[in-house]
Amino acid sequence: MTDPCWTLAIHGGAGQMTRETVSPATDAGTRAGLAAALDSGTAVLADGGSAIDAVAAAVRVLEDDPHFNAGRGAALTYDGIAELDAAIMDGATRAAGAVAAVHATRNPVALARAVMTDSPHVFLAGAGADRFAIEQGIEQADPDWFVTDARRGNLADLKAAGADAFDVDMKYGTVGAVACDAHGHVAAATSTGGVTGKRWGRIGDSPVIGAGTYADDRGAAVSCTGAGEFFLRVGVAAQIAARVRLLGESPAAAAAAVMAEVSDLGGTGGVIVTAPGGQPMWHFTTPGMNRAMATSAGDRRIAIYGDE
Repeated sequence: MTDPCWTLAIHGGAGQMTRETVSPATDAGTRAGLAAALDSGTAVLADGGSAIDAVAAAVRVLEDDPHFNAGRGAALTYDGIAELDAAIMDGATRAAGAVAAVHATRNPVALARAVMTDSPHVFLAGAGADRFAIEQGIEQADPDWFVTDARRGNLADLKAAGADAFDVDMKYGTVGAVACDAHGHVAAATSTGGVTGKRWGRIGDSPVIGAGTYADDRGAAVSCTGAGEFFLRVGVAAQIAARVRLLGESPAAAAAAVMAEVSDLGGTGGVIVTAPGGQPMWHFTTPGMNRAMATSAGDRRIAIYGDE
């Protein structure tokens, strides 16, 4: 009898990360955060747990780590506050939950999962999502807890560059995880603070099922990071899963094809993908992507730059 097989991949955002622009301290902190998230997710899978539990566990760790743009350390709006988005999807049932523009839930991925399991809905936003979090007894945090000095500095720099400046380089990326468990089921989760300087209640692709997050046992689980406006227009996550399912493409081929479409429109970013019984993989069109993967076969990899 063979040992059960499982896979996990995580990302901490794609963007302008190079060896010249990332400090040694940030490099070390980012790798430590990725390793901690990988440990949390793989502990679930190695114990026979579900893919949905594994991706939730991994993303929670990244949300609590200020090196990443999700939860504590999220990018700030133009008004200097954190507006948080998250989504989660179970490939076995295609159940999904998502939240956008929430302000006080410590772990937005937990709130997204509560929407999936404890409401009749898929997507809640703003004040209603905040109220639902309180009704569900999900841990809250003071809004100032999410705000770090580093992100205040990012916003100040952006404003200094021009009153209507926008972080088109997407320097500080979304977090996400995809997994396949020992039962062959896949799941995906994504969480973000969006982009520095966002205005007017802007929402990107991360919490949108089919755009930034998608999971289907018949195809693949996908979590995206990058220029959300383009990922929304392409429907990246669902498109990749559909190509695997309907065209029989490998996750690598499907990801490359869909990301080429994003590039043709002028967008950049990256994806992590895993399919039932397959190896996890990533594809990105930016100089770097904070990323990691592990499998039951003993593979383990953590990387930031494009040449790793």
